[in-house]
Amino acid sequence: MIVTDLEHAQEQMALTPALQKALTFLQQVRSTSLVDGRVEIDGEQVYALVQSYETRSGEPKFEAHRKYLDVQYVAEGEEIIGWALIHRMAVDAAYDEAKDVCLGHVPPSEVTPVRVSAGQMAVLYPTDAHAPKLAVGAPASVKKIVVKVAV
Repeated sequence: MIVTDLEHAQEQMALTPALQKALTFLQQVRSTSLVDGRVEIDGEQVYALVQSYETRSGEPKFEAHRKYLDVQYVAEGEEIIGWALIHRMAVDAAYDEAKDVCLGHVPPSEVTPVRVSAGQMAVLYPTDAHAPKLAVGAPASVKKIVVKVAV
């Protein structure tokens, strides 16, 4: 997992051509004016999911991916992303290849909470189990752009 401001992303990680496309897209749009839904960038290799939601309290719901890494950019608001290495996640729902997701839970003592505010991003690799959408204090509105980058 890498957490950084969008402005510093290129100096903090090795960029593949696909990851460069993801960062270029985010640098160009940064906007909260995007409509929720899928945005094509480079077919199935790189695409974005624009999401608006309320953060939540309670037990984190963890997910992990195999085919894609997530570049989760918070355009508006802030949230906590729970993080743990994948081997610490107990699987509750087997890997769904069509949705590229495995769901589970992680014991609270094994979770690292990461606060991500507007203008910041988290890069989550297939080795990273993560629980996004967690409230910072009280539940609040978030606009996020998740760029999926094929590995």
